[in-house]
Amino acid sequence: MLLYILKRILLMVPTLIGIIFITFMVIRLAPGDPAEMKLRSGAGGMLADKSAVSIVEETRKLYGLDKPIAVQFGIWVKRVATFDFGDSYKDHQPVLGKIATALPITLTLNIITIFIVYLVSIPWGIVSAVKPTGLFDRVSALILFVLYSLPSFWVALMLIIFVAGGDYLNLFPIAGFISDEAYQLNFFQKMGNVAWHLVLPVVCLTYGSFSFLARFSRATMLEVIHQDYIRTARAKGLSEWKVIVKHGFRNALIPQLTLLGTLLPALLGGSVIIEQIFAIPGMGRLGFEAVLNRDYPLIMGIATIDAFLTLISLLISDLLYVAVDPRITFEGNL
Repeated sequence: MLLYILKRILLMVPTLIGIIFITFMVIRLAPGDPAEMKLRSGAGGMLADKSAVSIVEETRKLYGLDKPIAVQFGIWVKRVATFDFGDSYKDHQPVLGKIATALPITLTLNIITIFIVYLVSIPWGIVSAVKPTGLFDRVSALILFVLYSLPSFWVALMLIIFVAGGDYLNLFPIAGFISDEAYQLNFFQKMGNVAWHLVLPVVCLTYGSFSFLARFSRATMLEVIHQDYIRTARAKGLSEWKVIVKHGFRNALIPQLTLLGTLLPALLGGSVIIEQIFAIPGMGRLGFEAVLNRDYPLIMGIATIDAFLTLISLLISDLLYVAVDPRITFEGNL
């Protein structure tokens, strides 16, 4: 097992470099120059005289954008190796500092979302699978398909209109992660204020995931409960609860562990649309603004961290296969 883990870690290095290279080339091929965009934003969109052109060239030289692409890529790989992503082009703040500020907000939002989704969806799917032709399964299928078809931005706007200070009720705030005056409150009052702000974003992030994960849990559970060992367990006289939970559910978890390959990046990546609508200063909004501003260091920093966490997630999901199913072994892959 240790040799397998070491082998996978070593294979991550060229994979990560490849991902970094592709990301680097994509953002360099995108239209727009960071130096010109910065000057335009500071000069009210005017960029015509020779002095302005000279300033652009000096800015490009300052950012290192005048060097060949290969040299720029080599500099970035060196930065990644030393875990130094440089400073943002927009405000000259350290990239790691900006990520460290946005990361706790995104983690809080997404951990709550994922916990609620799994807590509701997996039991929902199991109950539907136990009686696949029952009334609950038919009604839940209709509900889940309706929820899955609703765009998150439309649901967010409807919630703002009806329950967040629109034309009807004013129960929840429509923007921010915490109130400005909440910093004077004690710890528990701050947590309550944060929870109050996160109600609407969490609703928008969870309802679509209910549909996917509940139906996925139902499908995997249906496949398992028709296996021969489930019939054998029932023939032994075990209660239906033990058959479903102890024998069926554990084996149905194996396909779901594959979803862990995207869990960590999803935790850190954030939701661009929801964070923009509710003005939540998380990783999704930070990445979106970085793309708009052609902030290369910030884009590359976020992409590199997400790529690394994706590789780590895939390794963790592979290792969890062994914990769930002892029949799986990696000895033959050494």
